[in-house]
Amino acid sequence: MTPQREWFETDYYAVLGVPANATEKEITRAYRKLAKQFHPDANQGNAAAEEKFKEISAAYDVLDDAEKRKEYDEVRRMVAAGMTGPGFAGAPGGFQGFEGAGVNFEDIGGFGDLFGGLFGRGRRNRGGDGPRKGNDLETELHLDFLDAVHGVTTTVRFTADAACSVCGGTGAKAGTNPQRCAQCGGSGSVAVNQGPFSFSEVCPACNGRGAVIADPCPQCHGRGIELRPREVKVRIPSGVADGQRIRVKGRGAAGAHGGHPGDLYVIVHVRGHDLFGRKGKDLSVRVPVTFAEAALGAQIRVPTLGEPVTVKVPPGTQSGKTVKVRGRGIPSSKGDAGDLLVSFDVVVPAHLDDNERAAIETMAAALTTNPREHLGV
Repeated sequence: MTPQREWFETDYYAVLGVPANATEKEITRAYRKLAKQFHPDANQGNAAAEEKFKEISAAYDVLDDAEKRKEYDEVRRMVAAGMTGPGFAGAPGGFQGFEGAGVNFEDIGGFGDLFGGLFGRGRRNRGGDGPRKGNDLETELHLDFLDAVHGVTTTVRFTADAACSVCGGTGAKAGTNPQRCAQCGGSGSVAVNQGPFSFSEVCPACNGRGAVIADPCPQCHGRGIELRPREVKVRIPSGVADGQRIRVKGRGAAGAHGGHPGDLYVIVHVRGHDLFGRKGKDLSVRVPVTFAEAALGAQIRVPTLGEPVTVKVPPGTQSGKTVKVRGRGIPSSKGDAGDLLVSFDVVVPAHLDDNERAAIETMAAALTTNPREHLGV
């Protein structure tokens, strides 16, 4: 990739609003936010927004490509070091006299390959900027609690760019094919001479594609992509959590001009359950017990995701006490399951018959402890 003139003039990091050491995820996140804000579909008739969208797209095209970003960073270091005076891209007067001054570009640390490409020396042009990877997409999926626990293969439906259904993404009318650009010879870029040196710029005849379409597809008008409803099957692993993002590689938006498609990210929303709560891999359940069971202790049956299990209620159990049943929580694809946390709620009868009332009155008379003694009242 030969550096472009715009690289000397534009700070792409500032365009996206990220620092120069931003991670790939930070760059993608910033691009998505700005692209959504300035997309032409959301700003019809707004020329300023359309121009801004082109600017952020150009910035993302460079910073999202590891090789382009490396060379761009070298260019920006040249700019920061003041190496943009007469003779460098964008400077008045063109390139002047470095060869005569005996400067060896290969001796300038980190810039040997860059200068070779910039001034048409050493490195060959590796093609234009025609094919572009499609954007990553996001969609949402609502799952039942048990489907999230056990895992499921399902289908998500959304509307997005896809390869044209008529031309298959070539952009050319059925029965025809794109032809190699005669002006750039298929490289996507042309040399602009400045004295003994030359700069590489996007070919104006094919806009960097390296090919021209004489007879465009009537469906996509030569773009190779169209907006249409799509269905994508996605495998949801067992134990998926609410809010988790599942990546489906290569099922995002179609790439432009034959570029690879982006990825699809499925954001999972898990519905609640009538009995169970969840925290990570652990399940929780609240189980009512009688006063007698809480006071005297008991063995009771409690529900799980599979068969019920027997749990011991210790004598003197208070409301809210929790016991753990190991391995009865959320199963994991790695084989280790979470735990089931059983909390006891002591139930006080709302209505008593005569026998029940008499029994409780007898018990009350037998009890001599005062549970409020520590209150001093």
